[in-house]
Amino acid sequence: MSSTFAGVSVLAGGELCPSTESPVVTSTDCGYHLLVVQDYSLTKRATPTGMSICSRPFMVGRHEWCIEYYPNGQKKSCADFISLYVNLLNDEDDAKERVKAKFEFSFIDEAEKHKPMYISGTETLSFRGECLRGYGKFMRKDVLEQSANLMDDCFTVRCDIMVCDTQDAGRNKVLLSEIDQHLNNLLQTKVGADVTFEVSGEMFAAHRCVLAARSKVFMAQFFGPMKEGTAASSAIQIKDVEAKVFKALLSFIYTDSLPLLEDDDLEEDEGEAVEEGQEEEAAEDEMAEVAEQGEGEDAAEDETELQWLQDLLVAADRYDLQRLRFICEKRLSERIGVTSVASTLTLAEQLHCRGLKEACLKFIQVQSPLCLQKVMGTDGWEPLIMTYPSVLNELIAKLATNQK
Repeated sequence: MSSTFAGVSVLAGGELCPSTESPVVTSTDCGYHLLVVQDYSLTKRATPTGMSICSRPFMVGRHEWCIEYYPNGQKKSCADFISLYVNLLNDEDDAKERVKAKFEFSFIDEAEKHKPMYISGTETLSFRGECLRGYGKFMRKDVLEQSANLMDDCFTVRCDIMVCDTQDAGRNKVLLSEIDQHLNNLLQTKVGADVTFEVSGEMFAAHRCVLAARSKVFMAQFFGPMKEGTAASSAIQIKDVEAKVFKALLSFIYTDSLPLLEDDDLEEDEGEAVEEGQEEEAAEDEMAEVAEQGEGEDAAEDETELQWLQDLLVAADRYDLQRLRFICEKRLSERIGVTSVASTLTLAEQLHCRGLKEACLKFIQVQSPLCLQKVMGTDGWEPLIMTYPSVLNELIAKLATNQK
């Protein structure tokens, strides 16, 4: 089953442009809408935090949807990010029943995320009229502004939606592969498991053939000349890896998708629902101390997720999982900040991640002198220049080009 084009919305000067084409009407259960944001800088200056700009309504799965774009975040704790939400528009049927659907936002050049197979692997969520689902922290604004996604002050986001509870759902399930769900069920139920790992005191059961099929390292470990013993009673000890990282590694091996970090606060941010009429902003204004504490918690969550991604990148390299390595590199490239760039650059140099290294160097290159001082004052800076002095030479060369 292919994803059907469900129209395009163009934002310019902070407003939705009048449509110059006929609405795209489709009843297919899998469709996508394009949101083209022109005059990004002007829109960011003109739109305060908490205010959104909506796309044109579009149809997918016999339901009407729209995209809500917050140039300066949906709430104060997201003010450094752009927020993106999908909204099921209210009608008589939607007001009575919840609509089950999957969705994903991606930039127009992220072709891999545009496949129905990818969308089918995302979480199924329930929608009801005027209920937002999406990402409060879709991407940091400073990262977007330094990325290739923003060209000529313009970027394009694609929103894919797959409705799961229509009359044709049974037929579509046959057409969509469910191998990732079946393998994940095998991992969770431990049926037929023939190997056990002990990681930081936690036990993980798995299947040698699945691991070997996905990783050359596991293939050599289980079926090569130096293969591990087959005694079911003895667990294989895994050193220098946290349990939550190894659990994510196994999940990727079985499902070919990156799981969410299992933290309640992080999961709420990844797929939070915002009901119309909420008064979160008013509560934050009235309770300044609580708001400041919340922002501190958000920063801690970001740091936790960053460390998790860095550790997962190391594990992906260790077990030669190239696709997971690529995904972690890309996620880390989108999360580069003043406090994290030195440690991320060290990791990129250590693991020979050229794309991630270039993203870090570019981030440092465009910083102001004050921000450069902050970068040099972080805990990761001294270990970086002591371990990899050549990186400092490359950085000096890049900074020198700023003077030309």
